[in-house]
Amino acid sequence: MTPHDRTFEIHRPRLLALAYRMLGTRADAEDTVQDAWLRWRQADYAAVRDPAGWLVATVTRLAIDRLRLAHVARTDYIGPWLPEPLTIDESPGPAGRAEIAEQVSLAFLALLERLGPEERAAFLLREVFDYDYAQIAALLGQGEANCRQMVHRARERVQAGRARFPGVAPERHRELLERFLQASASGDRDAIMALLHADARLRSDGGGKTIAALRPLEGADRIARLYRAVARRVPREAQWRIGRVNGEAAGLRFLHGRLQMITTIVSDGERIVEVLNQMNPDKLRLH
Repeated sequence: MTPHDRTFEIHRPRLLALAYRMLGTRADAEDTVQDAWLRWRQADYAAVRDPAGWLVATVTRLAIDRLRLAHVARTDYIGPWLPEPLTIDESPGPAGRAEIAEQVSLAFLALLERLGPEERAAFLLREVFDYDYAQIAALLGQGEANCRQMVHRARERVQAGRARFPGVAPERHRELLERFLQASASGDRDAIMALLHADARLRSDGGGKTIAALRPLEGADRIARLYRAVARRVPREAQWRIGRVNGEAAGLRFLHGRLQMITTIVSDGERIVEVLNQMNPDKLRLH
């Protein structure tokens, strides 16, 4: 391995973390980092004063281009689009750092879909990767004042989506999830209603490849009625496990050893305000 290869490998985890948060799918993130690697191999190393900055800038620009194409493709997507998990852990071991799990939770990544490509990049570089505005401006080829405005607008949009639910202790989050999975598996409408906020929302991503709600469902009563109907059709052999998806507790439903669905929740600490079901088989590959 050459010194330049080692330089890239040192920065690969950070580059993948940025690309995944930008794009919301593992495959696109890995492809973007691979594209950056090919460009790095062709770079004039003598002219690169800051390898880390060069690599982050390259991944950011590649991710912006890919995200523009993805936004077009997702307008034709069948039903709601939800991010693909980066990590799926079938064991319920101890929680990782809460702030890291929050930064890559499926709910957080879904919120980022509200942002345009450059806005998303500016927000992530500032809020997650702690770049200053001068660095962001240089990376994006924008004025510093414009970058401040982009981050400000992005922060407002993300906070608007998170305003109803403050940080919740992982233990409480898991408890609500377990109770919800038990109630939904049995089709217990009253128990489901008791766990959901009156204005709760459900989104299911089947990608047109499995049966899933084609539109978000709003309201505890509608969600409870759906789960009551679904419970009658789920095979008895289906098994739920509590695992971790992107570091956060999640329900994993298996049938004959095959992962069928991932369920994650968002709560205000008392009730569940959002349920996210990832059911697209292309996004349920165990790595």
